[in-house]
Amino acid sequence: MDVAVIGANGGIGREVVRRLADAGHDPIGVVRDDTQFEAVRERGGEPRLGDLEGEFARALEGADAVVFTAGAGGDTGWDKTLLVDLWGARRSIEACVEQGIDRFVMISSYRAGEPLAAPDAIRPYLVAKRCADDALRSSPLDATILRPTALTDDAETGQISTAFGPEDEDGDEIPRADVAQTVVACLDTEATIGETIRLFGGDTPIEQAINPDE
Repeated sequence: MDVAVIGANGGIGREVVRRLADAGHDPIGVVRDDTQFEAVRERGGEPRLGDLEGEFARALEGADAVVFTAGAGGDTGWDKTLLVDLWGARRSIEACVEQGIDRFVMISSYRAGEPLAAPDAIRPYLVAKRCADDALRSSPLDATILRPTALTDDAETGQISTAFGPEDEDGDEIPRADVAQTVVACLDTEATIGETIRLFGGDTPIEQAINPDE
């Protein structure tokens, strides 16, 4: 499967590209700066230039699926959050519809289901994520929304805990590497289409955790 990873040089994106390649997929690493091309190649991806605040739709050409893991980051203002996390996500969804790319995995955020229940400082970010999630749900795409809790750079465990649906609850922090492996597993699991899945650290194998009825 040719999978375009939007935000391929981010903390989760880097891990997704590597694991897609390891799983036999053909990852396309969409980045906003060509100085990041070599890093994408080193992880087994085909680098393409795409700026969510400018031209990026061509970078998705030929893809069978898209993973959206881009983000403005905590060092920018709320204006960038709106332009990247919300509007960039919506533009990505629209580009997939226009190009006939049916499969879409969104990396959202824990507590995006209830932004006003979160601390004041991150409410605008969660509102942006929630609105992007809602746009994906209302689209015709075969979508999976993943909402990981607090992220770490710890080594992959291959085990997680999940909760389905819009309600938020507490759970253990999770390595970015396990989130990335969950993305790959979701792309290979049709049962995750149409689901919103909250991700936590845990002790259930990933494939089982995302498809508990199997």
